[in-house]
Amino acid sequence: MTRTLPSPRRRGLLALSLSLAAIAAPVLLPPAMAQSEADDLGLVQRHIRGITTLTATFSQTDRRGQVQTGKLLWKQPGHMRFQYEPSNPLLIVADGKSLYMIDYEVRQVQRWPIGNSPLGALLDPSRDMTRFGKVVQTGDSRILSVEVRDPSHPEYGVINLVFQRGGEGPAGLKLYGWVANDAQGNRTSVRLTETAYGAPIADSAFRWKDPRPMGRGAGR
Repeated sequence: MTRTLPSPRRRGLLALSLSLAAIAAPVLLPPAMAQSEADDLGLVQRHIRGITTLTATFSQTDRRGQVQTGKLLWKQPGHMRFQYEPSNPLLIVADGKSLYMIDYEVRQVQRWPIGNSPLGALLDPSRDMTRFGKVVQTGDSRILSVEVRDPSHPEYGVINLVFQRGGEGPAGLKLYGWVANDAQGNRTSVRLTETAYGAPIADSAFRWKDPRPMGRGAGR
């Protein structure tokens, strides 16, 4: 049977979903970790735990320089939606229990349980960021970067979450975006703009239409 390779657009979305999936993979920090690093990781944890909602415009760039844009909606706990431009028939939704990647072009749906997914670092505020993150020095005191990886699952790759200090978000931070590198060396960066915290988001924003014949579940 011939296997159809995913389109560049679909690969870009898959890279984004994998980058999200890498966020919560546990990394144990050495006992001699500097106190300043512990403080910064705690700051990131307070930021994530302090979020009720976040909306932003996102710009996703792959290693070839191809750019895709759309709207991000995030509501704690456990809800997130990456809505690409209308010309892109792809969608990522977390509904509080599962993470879905929906491809309306080929009428396919992929699902990952949030409880078993590293995405829980963002979608489960009870998780402890200090257990699996490492602060990356940026040379700019205004920028805080945290690297997250899972040594036991190198296929998840590595992701760097980037924050701006002095932002209007919880704990005085603002999520700027992230850079993900998968196990094959593919690099995907996501930048957030027009970020707003605390705006009302209806629960209906995290429902989606199932494109499969006789589709059931979240799409209904």
